[in-house]
Amino acid sequence: MNSLILCTFALFAVALAGHHHLEDNGPAFYKFEYGVHDPHTGDKKSQYEHRDGKHVKGGYTLKEADGTTRIVEYHAGPHGGFNAVVKRIGHAQHPAHYGHGHGEHGQGYGHGGTSYVGTTHFGYGGH
Repeated sequence: MNSLILCTFALFAVALAGHHHLEDNGPAFYKFEYGVHDPHTGDKKSQYEHRDGKHVKGGYTLKEADGTTRIVEYHAGPHGGFNAVVKRIGHAQHPAHYGHGHGEHGQGYGHGGTSYVGTTHFGYGGH
């Protein structure tokens, strides 16, 4: 009985091993780009990418909420891996108060939002 189970298992394993292969459809080639510039919302971004076989090159830009522009350029390949260069253009603007509320702080609820922004710091807390 045990030998019958063992033979069945062995045949099943051989059948599975015979069906395990990667299909190579040849090298991949593509190129795309897009952009958004919405003056109503202030959304401004773009991206492009080009692939030639196993090598990819691309980049994107976007307008950050603080008014700066982030520019990322990247390339990747089988020998160098993924590499990106990130740049920030402009000076960050952090308003102390913005919104369309009415009245003092904490009042005006239901008449448009009011937001108060303080200074934000990010860092590693474990000294």
